[in-house]
Amino acid sequence: MPPPWKPTPFVKLSLVAHAAAAAGLLAAPAAWPWALGAIAANQGLLIAAGLLPRTTLLGPNVSRLPAAAAARGEIALTIDDGPDPEVTPHVLDQLDAAGAKASFFCIGRAARRHPALCREIVARGHHVENHGDSHAWCFAAFSARRMATDIAAAQATLAEITGRAPRFFRPTAGLRNPLLDPVLARLGLQLASWTRRPYDTRIGNPQIVYQRLVKQLAAGDILLLHDGNAAATPAGEPVILAVLPRLLQTLAEHRLTPVTLASALP
Repeated sequence: MPPPWKPTPFVKLSLVAHAAAAAGLLAAPAAWPWALGAIAANQGLLIAAGLLPRTTLLGPNVSRLPAAAAARGEIALTIDDGPDPEVTPHVLDQLDAAGAKASFFCIGRAARRHPALCREIVARGHHVENHGDSHAWCFAAFSARRMATDIAAAQATLAEITGRAPRFFRPTAGLRNPLLDPVLARLGLQLASWTRRPYDTRIGNPQIVYQRLVKQLAAGDILLLHDGNAAATPAGEPVILAVLPRLLQTLAEHRLTPVTLASALP
Protein backbone atom coordinates (compact mmCIF):
# COMPACT_ATOMS: atom_id res chain seq x y z
CA MET A 1 0.00 0.00 0.00
CA PRO A 2 1.49 3.40 -0.99
CA PRO A 3 2.30 5.84 1.81
CA PRO A 4 -0.31 8.55 2.48
CA TRP A 5 -0.03 11.89 0.77
CA LYS A 6 1.78 14.60 2.71
CA PRO A 7 1.39 18.19 1.49
CA THR A 8 4.55 20.22 1.05
CA PRO A 9 5.13 23.34 3.20
CA PHE A 10 4.18 25.48 0.21
CA VAL A 11 0.88 23.64 -0.21
CA LYS A 12 0.23 23.77 3.56
CA LEU A 13 0.72 27.56 3.51
CA SER A 14 -1.68 27.79 0.58
CA LEU A 15 -4.30 25.82 2.49
CA VAL A 16 -3.80 28.06 5.53
CA ALA A 17 -4.10 31.18 3.34
CA HIS A 18 -7.38 29.96 1.88
CA ALA A 19 -8.74 29.11 5.33
CA ALA A 20 -7.67 32.46 6.76
CA ALA A 21 -9.30 34.33 3.88
CA ALA A 22 -12.54 32.39 4.39
CA ALA A 23 -12.47 33.04 8.15
CA GLY A 24 -11.80 36.71 7.58
CA LEU A 25 -14.70 36.93 5.19
CA LEU A 26 -17.04 35.41 7.79
CA ALA A 27 -15.77 37.76 10.49
CA ALA A 28 -15.89 40.88 8.34
CA PRO A 29 -18.03 40.45 5.22
CA ALA A 30 -17.30 44.00 4.10
CA ALA A 31 -13.65 43.03 3.63
CA TRP A 32 -14.52 40.61 0.83
CA PRO A 33 -12.31 42.40 -1.75
CA TRP A 34 -9.27 41.75 0.44
CA ALA A 35 -10.21 38.10 0.98
CA LEU A 36 -10.86 37.60 -2.71
CA GLY A 37 -7.57 39.29 -3.56
CA ALA A 38 -5.64 37.07 -1.15
CA ILE A 39 -7.19 33.93 -2.62
CA ALA A 40 -6.52 35.11 -6.17
CA ALA A 41 -2.89 35.89 -5.34
CA ASN A 42 -2.42 32.49 -3.77
CA GLN A 43 -4.01 30.77 -6.76
CA GLY A 44 -1.64 32.68 -9.00
CA LEU A 45 1.33 31.35 -7.03
CA LEU A 46 0.01 27.78 -7.30
CA ILE A 47 -0.47 28.14 -11.06
CA ALA A 48 3.01 29.60 -11.44
CA ALA A 49 4.49 26.66 -9.52
CA GLY A 50 2.71 24.23 -11.84
CA LEU A 51 4.43 25.86 -14.81
CA LEU A 52 7.86 24.96 -13.39
CA PRO A 53 8.43 21.30 -14.35
CA ARG A 54 11.42 20.80 -12.02
CA THR A 55 10.03 22.44 -8.88
CA THR A 56 9.32 20.53 -5.68
CA LEU A 57 6.95 23.20 -4.34
CA LEU A 58 3.90 21.08 -5.19
CA GLY A 59 5.36 17.72 -4.21
CA PRO A 60 8.33 15.34 -4.56
CA ASN A 61 9.93 15.52 -7.99
CA VAL A 62 12.88 13.53 -9.32
CA SER A 63 14.93 15.96 -11.40
CA ARG A 64 18.35 14.41 -10.70
CA LEU A 65 19.56 10.97 -9.76
CA PRO A 66 20.50 10.39 -6.11
CA ALA A 67 24.04 10.97 -4.91
CA ALA A 68 24.85 7.25 -4.89
CA ALA A 69 23.98 6.94 -8.58
CA ALA A 70 25.99 10.06 -9.41
CA ALA A 71 28.97 8.61 -7.52
CA ARG A 72 28.76 5.56 -9.80
CA GLY A 73 28.94 7.85 -12.83
CA GLU A 74 25.35 7.18 -13.89
CA ILE A 75 23.03 9.40 -15.89
CA ALA A 76 19.45 8.68 -16.96
CA LEU A 77 18.20 8.89 -20.53
CA THR A 78 14.44 9.45 -20.61
CA ILE A 79 12.54 9.30 -23.88
CA ASP A 80 8.99 10.62 -24.14
CA ASP A 81 5.84 10.44 -26.27
CA GLY A 82 6.22 6.96 -27.76
CA PRO A 83 6.09 4.29 -28.73
CA ASP A 84 6.43 5.43 -32.35
CA PRO A 85 6.67 2.63 -34.94
CA GLU A 86 8.83 4.75 -37.27
CA VAL A 87 11.30 6.05 -34.69
CA THR A 88 11.39 3.86 -31.58
CA PRO A 89 12.90 0.76 -33.28
CA HIS A 90 15.84 2.86 -34.52
CA VAL A 91 16.28 4.40 -31.07
CA LEU A 92 16.43 0.89 -29.60
CA ASP A 93 19.07 -0.13 -32.14
CA GLN A 94 21.19 2.92 -31.34
CA LEU A 95 20.95 2.23 -27.60
CA ASP A 96 21.89 -1.42 -28.17
CA ALA A 97 24.93 -0.40 -30.20
CA ALA A 98 26.19 1.68 -27.26
CA GLY A 99 25.15 -0.76 -24.54
CA ALA A 100 22.99 1.99 -23.04
CA LYS A 101 19.72 1.74 -21.12
CA ALA A 102 16.86 4.23 -21.06
CA SER A 103 13.45 4.91 -19.54
CA PHE A 104 10.67 5.30 -22.11
CA PHE A 105 7.74 7.41 -20.90
CA CYS A 106 5.00 5.94 -23.06
CA ILE A 107 1.52 7.25 -23.81
CA GLY A 108 -1.20 4.74 -22.97
CA ARG A 109 -3.19 5.14 -26.18
CA ALA A 110 -0.01 4.80 -28.28
CA ALA A 111 0.94 1.68 -26.36
CA ARG A 112 -2.43 0.10 -27.15
CA ARG A 113 -1.80 0.76 -30.84
CA HIS A 114 1.72 -0.70 -30.71
CA PRO A 115 1.85 -3.23 -27.83
CA ALA A 116 4.58 -5.33 -29.45
CA LEU A 117 6.84 -2.29 -29.55
CA CYS A 118 6.33 -1.69 -25.82
CA ARG A 119 7.24 -5.31 -25.15
CA GLU A 120 10.33 -4.90 -27.35
CA ILE A 121 11.46 -1.94 -25.24
CA VAL A 122 11.35 -4.10 -22.13
CA ALA A 123 12.86 -7.13 -23.86
CA ARG A 124 15.92 -5.05 -24.70
CA GLY A 125 16.49 -4.17 -21.07
CA HIS A 126 14.83 -0.76 -20.87
CA HIS A 127 11.93 0.37 -18.71
CA VAL A 128 8.51 1.67 -19.72
CA GLU A 129 7.12 4.45 -17.55
CA ASN A 130 3.80 6.34 -17.45
CA HIS A 131 3.26 9.44 -19.60
CA GLY A 132 -0.51 9.50 -19.24
CA ASP A 133 -3.17 7.93 -21.39
CA SER A 134 -4.28 10.85 -23.53
CA HIS A 135 -1.17 13.09 -23.50
CA ALA A 136 -3.60 16.00 -23.40
CA TRP A 137 -1.99 19.43 -23.65
CA CYS A 138 -4.54 20.68 -21.11
CA PHE A 139 -3.53 18.01 -18.58
CA ALA A 140 -2.45 20.67 -16.06
CA ALA A 141 -6.03 21.96 -16.03
CA PHE A 142 -7.57 18.53 -15.28
CA SER A 143 -9.57 17.92 -12.12
CA ALA A 144 -8.18 15.41 -9.63
CA ARG A 145 -10.68 12.79 -10.80
CA ARG A 146 -9.82 13.27 -14.47
CA MET A 147 -6.10 13.15 -13.71
CA ALA A 148 -6.54 9.92 -11.76
CA THR A 149 -8.62 8.35 -14.54
CA ASP A 150 -6.09 9.30 -17.22
CA ILE A 151 -3.01 8.15 -15.30
CA ALA A 152 -4.63 4.95 -14.04
CA ALA A 153 -5.73 4.01 -17.57
CA ALA A 154 -2.15 4.31 -18.83
CA GLN A 155 -0.85 2.46 -15.76
CA ALA A 156 -3.20 -0.48 -16.41
CA THR A 157 -2.36 -0.56 -20.11
CA LEU A 158 1.41 -0.46 -19.65
CA ALA A 159 1.39 -2.99 -16.82
CA GLU A 160 -0.71 -5.42 -18.84
CA ILE A 161 1.40 -5.09 -21.98
CA THR A 162 4.85 -5.24 -20.38
CA GLY A 163 4.13 -7.31 -17.28
CA ARG A 164 5.59 -4.58 -15.06
CA ALA A 165 3.78 -1.63 -13.51
CA PRO A 166 5.54 1.70 -14.11
CA ARG A 167 7.09 3.40 -11.08
CA PHE A 168 7.34 6.90 -12.50
CA PHE A 169 4.96 9.40 -14.07
CA ARG A 170 5.68 12.46 -16.17
CA PRO A 171 2.86 14.81 -17.22
CA THR A 172 2.58 16.37 -20.64
CA ALA A 173 5.42 18.93 -20.97
CA GLY A 174 6.02 18.47 -17.24
CA LEU A 175 3.15 20.86 -16.41
CA ARG A 176 0.80 20.13 -13.52
CA ASN A 177 -1.39 21.57 -10.80
CA PRO A 178 -1.52 21.03 -7.00
CA LEU A 179 -4.00 18.18 -7.40
CA LEU A 180 -1.47 15.88 -9.07
CA ASP A 181 0.66 15.01 -6.05
CA PRO A 182 -2.13 13.39 -3.99
CA VAL A 183 -3.27 11.50 -7.10
CA LEU A 184 0.22 10.08 -7.63
CA ALA A 185 0.43 9.17 -3.94
CA ARG A 186 -2.78 7.15 -4.20
CA LEU A 187 -1.54 5.40 -7.35
CA GLY A 188 1.91 4.68 -5.88
CA LEU A 189 3.77 6.64 -8.58
CA GLN A 190 6.70 9.05 -8.38
CA LEU A 191 6.86 12.27 -10.38
CA ALA A 192 9.94 12.46 -12.59
CA SER A 193 11.16 15.49 -14.51
CA TRP A 194 14.67 16.11 -15.86
CA THR A 195 17.92 17.99 -15.38
CA ARG A 196 17.78 19.45 -18.88
CA ARG A 197 15.77 19.15 -22.05
CA PRO A 198 16.59 20.36 -25.58
CA TYR A 199 13.03 21.12 -26.79
CA ASP A 200 13.54 18.53 -29.51
CA THR A 201 9.85 18.46 -30.39
CA ARG A 202 10.25 21.99 -31.77
CA ILE A 203 13.92 22.28 -32.74
CA GLY A 204 15.17 20.15 -35.61
CA ASN A 205 18.75 21.42 -35.60
CA PRO A 206 20.85 18.47 -34.29
CA GLN A 207 23.72 20.70 -33.16
CA ILE A 208 21.47 22.87 -31.00
CA VAL A 209 19.73 19.84 -29.49
CA TYR A 210 23.05 18.14 -28.77
CA GLN A 211 24.62 21.24 -27.19
CA ARG A 212 21.64 21.75 -24.90
CA LEU A 213 21.96 18.20 -23.64
CA VAL A 214 25.71 18.18 -23.01
CA LYS A 215 26.14 21.70 -21.63
CA GLN A 216 27.55 21.25 -18.11
CA LEU A 217 26.93 17.50 -18.44
CA ALA A 218 27.53 15.70 -15.16
CA ALA A 219 26.91 12.42 -13.40
CA GLY A 220 23.42 12.27 -11.95
CA ASP A 221 21.82 14.17 -14.81
CA ILE A 222 18.45 13.17 -16.22
CA LEU A 223 18.27 13.96 -19.93
CA LEU A 224 15.04 14.25 -21.92
CA LEU A 225 14.52 13.35 -25.58
CA HIS A 226 11.46 12.40 -27.66
CA ASP A 227 10.88 9.42 -29.94
CA GLY A 228 7.26 10.46 -30.45
CA ASN A 229 6.52 13.96 -31.80
CA ALA A 230 10.22 14.45 -32.62
CA ALA A 231 11.07 17.47 -34.73
CA ALA A 232 12.59 16.77 -38.13
CA THR A 233 16.09 17.77 -39.20
CA PRO A 234 16.53 19.74 -42.44
CA ALA A 235 17.09 16.35 -44.10
CA GLY A 236 13.74 15.10 -42.76
CA GLU A 237 15.18 12.74 -40.14
CA PRO A 238 13.72 12.65 -36.61
CA VAL A 239 16.18 14.76 -34.65
CA ILE A 240 16.61 12.16 -31.88
CA LEU A 241 18.11 9.74 -34.42
CA ALA A 242 20.61 12.36 -35.56
CA VAL A 243 21.59 13.32 -32.00
CA LEU A 244 21.52 10.10 -29.98
CA PRO A 245 24.64 8.36 -31.42
CA ARG A 246 26.76 11.47 -30.82
CA LEU A 247 25.28 11.92 -27.35
CA LEU A 248 26.00 8.30 -26.41
CA GLN A 249 29.58 8.67 -27.66
CA THR A 250 30.02 11.80 -25.52
CA LEU A 251 28.69 9.96 -22.48
CA ALA A 252 31.17 7.16 -23.07
CA GLU A 253 34.02 9.65 -23.41
CA HIS A 254 33.05 11.17 -20.06
CA ARG A 255 32.76 7.68 -18.54
CA LEU A 256 29.08 8.23 -17.80
CA THR A 257 26.79 5.21 -17.85
CA PRO A 258 23.21 5.61 -19.14
CA VAL A 259 20.81 3.71 -16.87
CA THR A 260 17.08 3.51 -16.25
CA LEU A 261 15.47 5.61 -13.54
CA ALA A 262 14.30 2.46 -11.77
CA SER A 263 17.82 1.05 -11.52
CA ALA A 264 19.28 4.34 -10.23
CA LEU A 265 16.62 4.95 -7.59
CA PRO A 266 16.23 2.34 -4.83
